[in-house]
Amino acid sequence: MVGRLLLLFLVVPLAELYLLLRFADVTGIPTTIVVVVLTGIVGSTLAARQGVAAIRNFQSAIGQGRAPGTEVVDGILIAFAAALLLTPGLLTDAVGISLLVPWSRHLIRKFLVKRYAGRFQVVTFRGGAPQGDDNQTVDATFHRKADGNRLPS
Repeated sequence: MVGRLLLLFLVVPLAELYLLLRFADVTGIPTTIVVVVLTGIVGSTLAARQGVAAIRNFQSAIGQGRAPGTEVVDGILIAFAAALLLTPGLLTDAVGISLLVPWSRHLIRKFLVKRYAGRFQVVTFRGGAPQGDDNQTVDATFHRKADGNRLPS
């Protein structure tokens, strides 16, 4: 995991720098600056709109009495997109904007859920609460898929 993060923190900035320099060679420095600023503005506007919509969808799901799983994942992806859009560069802006487009976010969400859904087990039960307390208790554990060892919860 540390090796992957180290690789990510080295490769992404170098790729961004390379792309910006190549783009500046082709279009010129002023055009490159304008493109980076415009993608940031468009991206932040999209992130704000999508974030408000995600909050509304989350509240709607809660109001309907259903678990807001999709809405939570969308909110996380939108927040991640906003963070990517804060990073100056063409590659991170492209990924960030793709996370803000609903149909591409849907595809990414499907991939993530398919990949990680089997790693979590959520158990819900009612009872054992102090007198007069009607709260539900949720207990969740995480199991590594490869070795099956239970991590502390």
